[in-house]
Amino acid sequence: MNKITRIGLDIAKNTFVLHAVNEQGKTVKRHTCDRAKVLSFFAGIEPCLVGIESCASSQHWAREIAQFGHTVKLMNPKFVVPYRKSGKNDANDAEAICEAVGRPNMRFVPVKSVEQQAVCSLHTSRQFLVVQRTALINHCRGVLAEFGIVMPVGADKVRRLLAEKLHKESEMIPVMLQALMQDHLDDLKRVEERIDSIDKQLAQWAKQNQQAINLQQMRGIGVITATAFASGVCDAKLFNNGRQFAAWLGLVPRQYSSGGKNKLGSITKTGDAYLRTMLTQGARSLVFHSKDKNDNFSLWIQRLIARIGMNKTVIAVAAKQARIMWAMMAKNIDYQAEKICSPLVA
Repeated sequence: MNKITRIGLDIAKNTFVLHAVNEQGKTVKRHTCDRAKVLSFFAGIEPCLVGIESCASSQHWAREIAQFGHTVKLMNPKFVVPYRKSGKNDANDAEAICEAVGRPNMRFVPVKSVEQQAVCSLHTSRQFLVVQRTALINHCRGVLAEFGIVMPVGADKVRRLLAEKLHKESEMIPVMLQALMQDHLDDLKRVEERIDSIDKQLAQWAKQNQQAINLQQMRGIGVITATAFASGVCDAKLFNNGRQFAAWLGLVPRQYSSGGKNKLGSITKTGDAYLRTMLTQGARSLVFHSKDKNDNFSLWIQRLIARIGMNKTVIAVAAKQARIMWAMMAKNIDYQAEKICSPLVA
């Protein structure tokens, strides 16, 4: 009767709380332990189902606990909240997690491998550096505008013009600021070197990962987007079809339907914002370059632009790309350009 069959684990930085139940759902153990003792606890019990909220470090703990034979399931925290019966604290959270992980219709977050997690971290670091670069450029642009120096659009142009001003026309920049602007220029170069270094690592991994190789066959999908999806989507077979995959990325309309009346709003924007951004940026490039082409896909895009406008077309193309991606990843097939759009599709 006291055999543990299901555990809800509320993780934190130092103190972890678990709630364990038996096969009948009766509570058999409530336990608080330090970070250093978590693995020893799971090593000392028989394999069971363990639920964890998907949050910081949850992927690590899922991999570590699974090594002892436990079945570890990660869940979106918003799906756990309805199972919390009273005020929010660690013990109540652990109990809610334990209840939620046992629901047959619960949606789970896949556990990434160490390699996938590493590639995702490269993307996170790259995005952090891109934001840093943008902030640095905008800061320099704002400062120099006060002295009549207007910077062009584009990181390369800003770097070249700033170097030129410091080298040839330094009298336009006050002496008090010249050293600071030179430091900013050096910082900009270092940030771009780090971005280039990460790009090379991603390109190297893309050559070794078959899924990334396949995804690059698609129009509008390069190394960055291909590696982001190959590492960020653990198993495309978890989705029943391409529509579910597009919905997971937040590329479908939000629904406000009731009483038999259907009302659709803007896209939901749920799921991974980074993956959705990569896909929409590639879709915008496809839409922009479709105006001078006469293949079926480009003609379909042109008809969409005429009917619903540019921005809605970009989202429609991104959603279509997502469905194609799902088919390629779930069914392990190559890109088939001739099947993308028939001449009659409007």
